[in-house]
Amino acid sequence: MSKRPGNVFMVVAPSGAGKSSLVKALLDHDKSLVLSISCTTREPRSGEVDGREYRFITKEQFDDLRQNQALLEWAEVHGNFYGTPRDLIDQATEDGRDVLLEIDWQGARQVRQRFPQAIGIFILPPSIEELEHRLKARGQDAPQVIARRLLAAGGEIAHAPECEYVIINQEFSVALAELSQVISAARLRFSSQAVRHAPLFAQLGIPADH
Repeated sequence: MSKRPGNVFMVVAPSGAGKSSLVKALLDHDKSLVLSISCTTREPRSGEVDGREYRFITKEQFDDLRQNQALLEWAEVHGNFYGTPRDLIDQATEDGRDVLLEIDWQGARQVRQRFPQAIGIFILPPSIEELEHRLKARGQDAPQVIARRLLAAGGEIAHAPECEYVIINQEFSVALAELSQVISAARLRFSSQAVRHAPLFAQLGIPADH
C-alpha cells in the first residue's frame, strides 16, 4: 500500500469501558478528525440515529456488502454483525484527513492488513466491578445481555497488547486528555510528517523513507 498523508486511529475497548463517550468528546474537540460510521445489523438503541452512531442495515444488505468486498473489516459480536465500509476511509486518508474508528479487536486485526501503520488505542476500565456498574447504569441492555458482555470482557481485554497505546478510563476528563495527546503525538511521527510535508523534506534533503 502506498503511503498516505492521513492517519487511521482505532479505538478498541470492551463494552461499557466508555469508548463511545470518549470518541464523541474527542470529535467535539478535534473537528479535523473523520469518524468512520460502521454498519450493523443490530437494532438501534434509544436515542441512536441512523447514519450518526451507525448505519443500521439488514443482514441481507450486510451480506451484499461483504460479498462485494465493500467492507474493510467485519465481525459478529454478541449475535449481531458489524462492519466498516472502506470507501470513506480510502478517500479521507488519500485527502490527508485522519480517520477514527470505534472498533473491536477482531476488526482492528483486519484493518491492519490494509493499513499497517494504523494506530491502536485500547480503553480499559479501572476494574471489572466498575465495568459492571457502568453497564447497568446506562440502562440500555437486559440483565442477560449485561452478563454476556461481562463474560466476553475478559477475552476482549486480553487483546490490549495488540494496541500501541492503553488508556485507563478512571476519570473521564483525564482519559479524554490522554486520548487527545495520543492523536497529537501520532501526527508528529516521522512517517506522517514526511508524507504531509514532502516538498519541505525534499528541500531540506531529508530522506522520506526512514
